[in-house]
Amino acid sequence: MKIVTVRRLSQVFFFTVFIWFCIVTTQGTRWWQLRGWPVNLFLRLDPLVAIGTILSTHRLYAPLLWALVTVVLTILFGRFFCGWVCPFGALHQFVGFLGNRKKPLAKRLQLNKYRKAQCIKYFVLIFFLASAAVPMLGWAWLQTGLLDPIPLVTRSINLTLLPIVDSLTGTISATPRYYQGACLVLGLFFAALFLNLLIPRFYCRFICPLGALLAILSRFAIWRIGKNTSECSNCKLCEKACEGACEPASQIKISECVLCLNCLDSCKDNVISYQPMPSLAGEVTNPDISRRGFILSLTSGVFAVPAVRLAGKLADNWPHKLIRPPGALSEAEFLKRCLKCGQCIRICPTNVLQPAGIEFGMEALWTPVLNNRIGTSGCQLNCTACSYVCPTAAIRPITLSEKLGLGEFAEAGPIRIGTAFVDRSRCLPWAMDKPCIVCQENCPLSPKAIYTEEVFNTVRDGSLAVKKISALKIETVEKIMQPGKFATGDYYCAAGESKRAKITSNTENSIELAPNAALEKTLGIGDKIEVQVRLQRPHVDIEKCIGCGVCQHECPVSGKRAIRVSADGETRNPERKILLDT
Repeated sequence: MKIVTVRRLSQVFFFTVFIWFCIVTTQGTRWWQLRGWPVNLFLRLDPLVAIGTILSTHRLYAPLLWALVTVVLTILFGRFFCGWVCPFGALHQFVGFLGNRKKPLAKRLQLNKYRKAQCIKYFVLIFFLASAAVPMLGWAWLQTGLLDPIPLVTRSINLTLLPIVDSLTGTISATPRYYQGACLVLGLFFAALFLNLLIPRFYCRFICPLGALLAILSRFAIWRIGKNTSECSNCKLCEKACEGACEPASQIKISECVLCLNCLDSCKDNVISYQPMPSLAGEVTNPDISRRGFILSLTSGVFAVPAVRLAGKLADNWPHKLIRPPGALSEAEFLKRCLKCGQCIRICPTNVLQPAGIEFGMEALWTPVLNNRIGTSGCQLNCTACSYVCPTAAIRPITLSEKLGLGEFAEAGPIRIGTAFVDRSRCLPWAMDKPCIVCQENCPLSPKAIYTEEVFNTVRDGSLAVKKISALKIETVEKIMQPGKFATGDYYCAAGESKRAKITSNTENSIELAPNAALEKTLGIGDKIEVQVRLQRPHVDIEKCIGCGVCQHECPVSGKRAIRVSADGETRNPERKILLDT
């Protein structure tokens, strides 16, 4: 079997495994749902994830030690990860193959020549690593996930492609999945793929920061592509399908070689081989980075963090709508770890976790945030899935006991992700005299964090004069009532402050009272009665509310809900508490 065929089989295998891991990142009990699969394996094999986390947090999350496997194998064999394992690289190679397979040899040689601009990926890498290592006031962040191919393709598959497929088949999730800002994620994903129609492996050659990191490591590779003789017919067939544009026909650029091994398959003279010695025709081992470009990208990375944070979003100007899932670290620490991979968003059973938009700042883009208007409910009390699927512990693993404040966590109390507030200008009982207790009924806590206050208000044009009384029926002089309007059980007929009886039905000029009302015995012809509505106005007990958002999701006021959750009082940032300690 040809070595190129083996490489293709490897790409197909790892791509299939990757897609399978994306599919099974679904909470449920079926065999194809989350049942102990190592769904974060590719993220943990990514050395850029590990190095970025070390630089930003000065510690290494233990599962990321798997990245050492990639580092060691790269030093042994070169950029095998790019050419044999990376699912995003496999997609690029396949699209480039489809777009360029019928082009003449001269055109393919032109497309696969080395370009000076391929050094851009090194500047991207330096920028990200410098911004992750900023020491000033602890102002570091982890932004590698924006362009790191593994988080990028994970985010794209999880938040766009799988939901689209599921909307057509209805097999993966119990209900359709919706994600705000998904069009931007999908657009960038397809833009990266379609650029391969211009230049093969465009993203890998010019942008990929992980490829740049592996390129730097590969200069130390023991096994490498090279010529086993200095004599060559210079037919350049080896460059017609070179995925890295590493120019194997001349002095091969080791750092650009992605081990596609197409050159071995194309060389008719057997001049090129994969060997544990340098190429006899010479080779270029160091990346083509200018000193000016290095300094510029390094400086830009250092200044990027304090520049972005001039808006004070980690200080007093913190966005109150930015509600993180239970177990999330404090915001500054969270931003040092979050990869924006979308794993927590994908696993959320209620679809309440969403990728953050630019309104929360560039540093928060695509990080998880609760949107209680979307999905099937708020954050469920009996769910901690997002904390166990996070590959970097930006959302630390928590137990149900810790989340609910039970057992050994009883003294600390439940984890609060925010606090609900009633907007009295939009609440039906408060603003419109309409009966509603949906938020109180759906509050999942026990005792409930939402309680009601009972009041009786006279409806508009509800003051009427008695014309006739017969048994439980009272006829009025005015003929202004809407028939059946007051028969819901929420309306009462009042005569004075303490005399009140429930209305069971009404016409335009009469009302009928509930049995045993006895109100008719105290009324006479010409007396005034009032039609009143019984309201149960909601209040939030901020000492009990944990900000789960179920009340906001179920609120019947469409659009801007009448009860909304804010990040005030969240456990992870003690400085945002509402009440002073007593």
